[in-house]
Amino acid sequence: MKISKLIKDSSFAVYGLGLTGTSVLKFLKKKKIKNIYMWDDKNKKNNKKKINLFRKKLNEVDYIVISPGINIRKTKFKSTLFKNKKKIITDLDVFYMQKIPIKSIVITGTNGKSTACKLTQHIFKTNQLDAQLGGNFGKPILDLKIKRKSIVIIEASSFQLSYTKFVKPTFAAILNISNDHLDWHNTIANYKNSKFKIFSKQDANDVALLKNKKLINTFVKQNYLSKLKIIKKNIPNNAIKRKITNNYLTSEPNLENLAFAHQISKLFKIKEKIFIKAVNNFKGLPHRYEIFLKKKKITFINDSKATSFQATKYALKNNKNIFWIFGGLPKIRDNFNLVGVSSNIIKSFIIGKRTNYFKNQVEKKIKYKISSNLKNAIKDVFKELISVKESNATVLLSPASASYDQFNNFAERGNQFKKIIKNYAKKFL
Repeated sequence: MKISKLIKDSSFAVYGLGLTGTSVLKFLKKKKIKNIYMWDDKNKKNNKKKINLFRKKLNEVDYIVISPGINIRKTKFKSTLFKNKKKIITDLDVFYMQKIPIKSIVITGTNGKSTACKLTQHIFKTNQLDAQLGGNFGKPILDLKIKRKSIVIIEASSFQLSYTKFVKPTFAAILNISNDHLDWHNTIANYKNSKFKIFSKQDANDVALLKNKKLINTFVKQNYLSKLKIIKKNIPNNAIKRKITNNYLTSEPNLENLAFAHQISKLFKIKEKIFIKAVNNFKGLPHRYEIFLKKKKITFINDSKATSFQATKYALKNNKNIFWIFGGLPKIRDNFNLVGVSSNIIKSFIIGKRTNYFKNQVEKKIKYKISSNLKNAIKDVFKELISVKESNATVLLSPASASYDQFNNFAERGNQFKKIIKNYAKKFL
């Protein structure tokens, strides 16, 4: 594919050499860009001379490509990066700088965006379309093998969108917005503004998809150029609703994802028959309200991806007789409003290094025990299950917090939960 002049004539500094940064570097080298400079904070060979050299290059290059997790307020190059903030872009920008004449869909939101993206891809593939998924979920966007008829689906995080300058999707959707990542964005306004940047480069030929009234009002006030498509219902009509047999997608956490995927499929003129077929054979993503075991009327759910209370509340509303395992690194200004769900919880088990914080959130609202770590919590849960012999119970890991105090990521936390549960279930159930 021919390289765009915008990329060809530019110089780049790549900051952060994880999965995303490495893909950017590989892409730029493949395009034979002459002036590329790189830096990774974890490189043990870094010294004062190299730090000063990279700082100099940050001032000289045309673009600074930053990996999504890097917060410029917390780096050794803070002052230089702020001075050159207009140059900062992400891998998504590099992708759009190519100006490839294909259709793209960018989906963002606080909760559900991975499922919405994967479901949309699955529907397209069922319809024999070349749908490729990348970004914050799946492959880094620059690793995708794009063809002329490809449709690119991008999951975009607020970290990526915060810096974006060139992202221009054919279709752009914000699923929802609630308090999250405020340690990174500082305010909910900054967080919200980062999400809305997916509409900023769209023109009258592009489409914006929204459902929430507050988000729709914000869109209208900002006078974006794209055509606004308002999604009014979770499941479009009763005729479709009766034909959907996939309980995973008709559970409350995924109704919104289903609504957006349906609207996007309509915009691509995918027949209702294909949509229903795809929805009914769609398998959910791991760690997202994953019902992985049912034994002796006890349901075990791995919802490790729920890293805020708003995400956890879906699971608490959707089940009864819950033994709830939660805790980890709390999200700033997260509020545990248990109204309407407390009666569904038999007992909760707190894990992580901030147990007092979570104790204060639930004390006098529900029964709790401080278990400190996941293994202890599961042991405590099974003691309860054996002693009370609760029928139709639910054992739920939905942490309402980040995982980094005791795990590398939410996937490791979820996988450990499933492994220990399965071992205990064999012995005691």
